[in-house]
Formats: sequence, structure tokens, C-alpha cells
Amino acid sequence: MKIIRLLYKTFIFFFLSLIVIIIGLYTHAYFSKPISLNNNENFYLYDKNDNLVYQGSSINSWTNLEEISPFLKDAVISVEDKNFYKHNGFDYFRILKAILKNIKSNTIVEGASTISQQYIKNVYLNFDKTWNRKIKEALLTLNLEVHYSKDEILEAYLNTINFGEGNYGIDSASKYYFNKKPSDLSLEESIILAGIPKNPKNNNPINNYDNSIKRAKTVALTMLNNNLIDTDTYNNLYNKQVDIYGKKSDNDLQMLMYYQDAVLDELDSLSIDKNLIKSGNLKIYTTLNYDVQQIMEEEILNNYKDNNLEVASVIINPHDGSVMALTGGINYKKSQYNRALNSKRQVGSTMKPFLYYAALENGMTASSKFNSQFTTFNLDNGKSYSPKNWANIYANKEITMAAAIAYSDNIYAVKTNLFLGTEKLVDIAKKCGIKENLRENPSLALGTTEINLLDFAQGYESFASGGYYKKIHFIRKIEDENGNKIYEYKNHDNLILNPNYVYILNELLTSPTNNSFIDYNNPTALSISNKLTNKYALKTGTTDSDYWTVGYNNDILMVMWSGYDNNDDIAISVGADAKNIWANTVEKISILEHFNNNWYKKPENVIGIPLSAVDGTPTSNAKKTAMFYYLRGSEPTYNLLEYKNED
Repeated sequence: MKIIRLLYKTFIFFFLSLIVIIIGLYTHAYFSKPISLNNNENFYLYDKNDNLVYQGSSINSWTNLEEISPFLKDAVISVEDKNFYKHNGFDYFRILKAILKNIKSNTIVEGASTISQQYIKNVYLNFDKTWNRKIKEALLTLNLEVHYSKDEILEAYLNTINFGEGNYGIDSASKYYFNKKPSDLSLEESIILAGIPKNPKNNNPINNYDNSIKRAKTVALTMLNNNLIDTDTYNNLYNKQVDIYGKKSDNDLQMLMYYQDAVLDELDSLSIDKNLIKSGNLKIYTTLNYDVQQIMEEEILNNYKDNNLEVASVIINPHDGSVMALTGGINYKKSQYNRALNSKRQVGSTMKPFLYYAALENGMTASSKFNSQFTTFNLDNGKSYSPKNWANIYANKEITMAAAIAYSDNIYAVKTNLFLGTEKLVDIAKKCGIKENLRENPSLALGTTEINLLDFAQGYESFASGGYYKKIHFIRKIEDENGNKIYEYKNHDNLILNPNYVYILNELLTSPTNNSFIDYNNPTALSISNKLTNKYALKTGTTDSDYWTVGYNNDILMVMWSGYDNNDDIAISVGADAKNIWANTVEKISILEHFNNNWYKKPENVIGIPLSAVDGTPTSNAKKTAMFYYLRGSEPTYNLLEYKNED
């Protein structure tokens, strides 16, 4: 009897101790700060017209529970956690049952994780089978259960679970497998999806249709046993093959997530309380022009056929530096590496406009001449440098700055760089807002330094804006979930360049599409000149592994890079495709936004004179004539009287 009483007292002691511990744990969880239902800070993105374009986290969109088919909810609860709405995070009876079954089989044949526990493991923890991890899981599960309703937990689970084939969350999965919204899923489709998370690789219908149906029938049996479907319904499931869509639309703004990355990157740089950001549910009003983003994506996807080729592109409003569209790659699902944000590439000849602006500021003019011929430069450090023109094409005579820009002549550029002093190019690039640490050397004029796309675009914004520093930005304002404004972008226009020289440079940059420069060589962008109904400053740049296209006018600036991540050499066709993408994109946007050839207003201090395009002398040949612009007083004297009133 003493032994029985001792055992009884021991049982009572441990039982009461367990009750006290459980109460203590729940009390601790109740007074602890609630964990975020989405560990990736759920937020709302709005475009420039305040239209909601994205609701979710950095990895997946978010669908409210009422927008999910009741068939799917029933199927998931039935197979994963039939007592979900009855337990407090742990299904103790199921745990005991699983322990007994595992002991009987002498191996682990059954688990007992609830939906709440699975959500915690999926979002907050790794899958290590350690006591430390299990304790963390238990504590976080308690926190989840005391702070959120069952519907909120189920919603979070369905929006973060792995449905295979790179689809996290029900929105992505339903669109990928069945080309439907989550609310439109049929019973059979819902059951298939509910069966995938147990083994996403082998149970999805794309990778293994037979396995997915076998698993679906297991899910359906649990629904039958739980009275969620009747026998007739169960017996008539999957008598016919279910249509599987199994693809993502090529033109379904698959690059929009790169824009979102840029928004989050800017958000992280703002002086906003990080705890406020982590709390989630921020309303972020961006500068995104959804239609412009769509045009850019469609043109890229329709013109590039090489699946390994990548693209980074940004479209900016020069008036205020707001980013209308951006992509950091071809396909976000395939590669989340954002080349617009994180990559640095050699910029090639697109570096030259910074050099030529420096030249204009230091006494050179649009008709300043250098001899374009193969040249070996003997440098002060005792070394020699022998740059080459593309395809070894040289004028073997003196050419103007305008012609050098039209043909992207490397000899002229290096001569200009050495004539000015290599520090001048570095100084102007910095003045324009380029942050990259540039080295003073002769080859910098040919773009041998690697620069990030957005950093480079900031420099070009100074030319496109008419000489002002206008910070490139993605966020207009931010509100918390209650509508309180916590941030608003303030535009500060700082004049950093001489508007006269900027205007002259912008006019010079129209020469790559000007057929007046057809001579011993063709202008670099002549192939797209017939597509352009508006006037643009344009510069292309080529290295062995990179192709850049940069162009702008008063209304739009588009900077685009193309190449391979592994630095493989690019084909000549890449350049042709890139120019077509650029031309098609800016022209379609001009029509969309009603840009009507809004070129820059000529400053009063600038004079225009028609001269021979290549050598800058008077000519009667209209086909060979181009307009040269000068700061008044620097124009050629032999034309001063004849053209003093030329506008």
C-alpha cells in the first residue's frame, strides 16, 4: 500500500507540476511580443497611381483566407491536422498515438505536428532533429496560438507552405498548376494541392502525375473519414485525368519582383525605425508605372531568345529621378539575383559622354578634331597602350567630336582623356553622382571600370535632367497599417552641371542615329533611327561580355545592360536586339504617356551652326550636314557672320 500511495503521490506531484509548467508557458507566451505571422514582413506595394500591385512578402504573394477555396481548406486540415480548430497548438492525443505506433514498429512511422507547428518550422526554424530546435518550436507555437486566431494561422500556413516546383504559397501554386485563382479551385484540384506539401518533389503533378494522384486519393480518404465528402463523391474522384497547366505566363510581369527588391533595398536605407519595418503591414507607395513595367518586360522577353542571357534595365523619369520600371534579370523565379542592384559590369563606351562633357567644360567644342588612326600611346609610367576601334575601322584623318560620338571612336576618346588629364573624367563622373571608385587611367574613357547599373543611371540622370542632381528613388511615401504617414520623399534639385554644356552634349548624343554621319563608317545606332519618332540622346557600349544601351530625352531615361552571368562572350546579335528593345520600349512608352517630342529648350547662350558632320567645315551637301552647337563666342569664326542668327 505504501508503494501504491507513493506512486499515487508522485503521479499527482508530476501532474500538478506539469499543469503549473503549462500555465507558466502559456502565461509567458501571452505576455511575450507576438511573432509576425509572416517572417518576411508582410507589406503592401502601390504604384504611382496608388493602385495595389503587390500584397505579400519578399518571396510570395499573400491571399486572404476568404479568397481560398473551401475545398482546399478542408483537404489541408483533414490530411494535416483534423483537430486544428479544437487543440491549442499541440494535439496531445495524436502525439500519444504516434508515440505508441512508433514504439510498436521500433521506428518513426508517424509524426504528430499540427499545422501551427508546421508553420513555425517552415518559416522560423530549420528542420534539425535536436532538442534545442524542438523547444524553440514549442515556445513559438505557444506564442502563435495565444496571439492569433485559428483562421489567421491557417491563412499564414497556406501562404508560406512549399507546393513544389518553386511555388511557395497557394496563390503561386494554384496559378502554376491549374492557371486559376485560389478561390476557383475545384475539389479534385484542391485535393491534389493538399497532397503536395508532404513530399513537394515527388507529389506534385508536374514531376510525377501518378504519385500526385496516389497521394490525392490518400487525402480524399481522410476527407471521407472526417465526413467532409460522401462515399459517392469519393468513388467518382479522378476517374478522368485532371488537366495540369504547369507553366507560368511569360508576360505575367515575371520581372516585377526585381522592382520590389529595389523598393525593399531603399526601405532598408531610410531613417525609419527598424522595429516598425519588422512589424509589417506597411503601405509602401512607389514610383512604379505598371504599364511602363509591362511594356519593358514584354519587349525584353519578345526579343531575347537565349535562355542564358540576362538583362538589367531601369526606366527613370528625368524630371524627378523617380523609377518607373526596373528589372534585375529575365526571370525572377529562375534567379533572384538582382543584377540592377548588386552586379557591377564594365560599361564600355557608355562612359564616353562623361568624358565629352568634361571636354566641353575645358575648352573643347563639338567640332574639335583629333586624328582617328591606329595609335600606340606611350604613357608617363613607361608603359604603352594601344586601343583599337571596333572592327579596326579608322578614319585615318581628323574627325570632329560629333563624329567620334556617332562612331564611338576609341582613339578620339583616349586622345581626349589624355589631353584633358585623366583626373577630369573621374571628377565629372563623381560630380554627376557616380559612387564607384574610379581609377585615373587612359582606358577609363573606354569604360574598362565595372559600375553598378543604378549607380551608372544616377550619373546619366544628371544629363537627362538638364544638369541637375535628382536622386533616383523608388518610394514616394510610406504609411503604417493605420494610415499614419511615416515617410515622404522630398525632392531637392541641385544644379551640378553647366546647362549650356549639358544641352550641347545632349545634342551631340543624337549623332549615333543621324544618317548625316554615314561616311567611312556608320553611326552606331543607325539601325533603329527609323523607329524613333521622338528625339533622343543615345549611347551604346560594348565589351567582349557586355552590351549597354543608354538613351534619354526630357521625359524618359532608359539604361539597359545585357550579358551572361559567367562573363561569356556575347554575340553581335545581342547588340542589335538590345537596340531594338530600347527603341521599341521608349517609343511605346512615349505613346502611352503622350510624350510629344519634348526635347530640351536651347539655352540663350548656345548657338547652332550647320556644318559637315565628319570634319566640321562648311558644306553645301545637305545629306552630309549636321547641326553643331556652341557656347556663344566659341563657334568657328569663319561662320560667325553667316550663321549668327541661326537658331
